[in-house]
Amino acid sequence: MKLADKKIYLASKSPRRRELLRQIGIDFELLLNDKEVDEQVLPDEKPAAYVARVTRDKLMSARQTMLYRQLPMRPILAADTTVVIDDLILGKPADMKEAVEMITRLSGRTHQVLTSIAVAFQEQMWQITQYSDVAFETLTDDMIRAYCSTQEPYDKAGGYGIQGLASIFIKDIAGSHSGIMGLPLFETAQLLQNAGLRILPPATL
Repeated sequence: MKLADKKIYLASKSPRRRELLRQIGIDFELLLNDKEVDEQVLPDEKPAAYVARVTRDKLMSARQTMLYRQLPMRPILAADTTVVIDDLILGKPADMKEAVEMITRLSGRTHQVLTSIAVAFQEQMWQITQYSDVAFETLTDDMIRAYCSTQEPYDKAGGYGIQGLASIFIKDIAGSHSGIMGLPLFETAQLLQNAGLRILPPATL
């Protein structure tokens, strides 16, 4: 499978995903969906099914945009991340009250971060969901309120990002650091290589 060029489309607004793609040398162009994807959790929908569905919806919406705009055919990458504890999906807190509730729930416990990634090229699609465990130390009420008084919780699933201020709360992780950030690079590389993209340059020796 040959590509017209080595660039992909990224169907994500996340600055962290852009940073991670640059880290492994992937050239990309943003392809934001013309239509917003519904990210509401369906009745009785399990976290793994939810994050996989939302990722596929983002991917298919971006693909329709590519075809409608008659853009060059390239692999499209979409991803979605969710934070889960007690089988409950924690979205982005709407206000300080929600942020305090979320961080209080995470305090002193281990939760899961699920990131699903999907790549489409031509008529094929590949998808993987990566799971990581994150353990928070036990936080005082003052620590929680001080953290939630910053801007950090309000654009992140679960009210925190591992690369930000909340990193001082994290005792241990088991899984993928980049996956917790929003794009597991091992799995991402696998899917892009399935689509025919070369990640490493050719050997010169």
